[in-house]
Amino acid sequence: MLATAMPSTPNNHARRAFSLIELVIVVVIIGIIGAIAIPRMSRGAAGAADSGLTADVAVLRSAIDLFKAEHGGVAPTLATIEAQLTTYTNAAGAANATKTTEYYFGPYLREIPKLKVGTNKGQNAVVATQGGTAAGWVYASGEISANLPDTELDAEGKKYNTY
Repeated sequence: MLATAMPSTPNNHARRAFSLIELVIVVVIIGIIGAIAIPRMSRGAAGAADSGLTADVAVLRSAIDLFKAEHGGVAPTLATIEAQLTTYTNAAGAANATKTTEYYFGPYLREIPKLKVGTNKGQNAVVATQGGTAAGWVYASGEISANLPDTELDAEGKKYNTY
């Protein structure tokens, strides 16, 4: 019988491990990536809220424009803007919860969106003048904007109430 013996080499049972230098290099690379990525990700939430405000203002202005187009150029009134934009209306602008042969315009929105930024964040009431009252929106002369003071700015330094 022939027996085959495995050759004996000194490296057969040796283990290979990372050196301290290699580990330090990996930690430094991860730190550099973190230093670049974390600030960008933290700005993402503020940027998202700014984009949300831009979208909400555009939706509100579009709904007001559509209302005006269907009502002979007459804008919604401050007293009834929510009802006029979220329910059915007749040619005179009177609101009704159900669609009928007289009330067939709209609705233009499901609901007035809540303000996404600033001190009045979460508010969706509509008022006539800027500031003071805890409301989300200012509506005057057919124009709507965020109800925030001039001191509240986005990341680029633009006033939220001028969006």
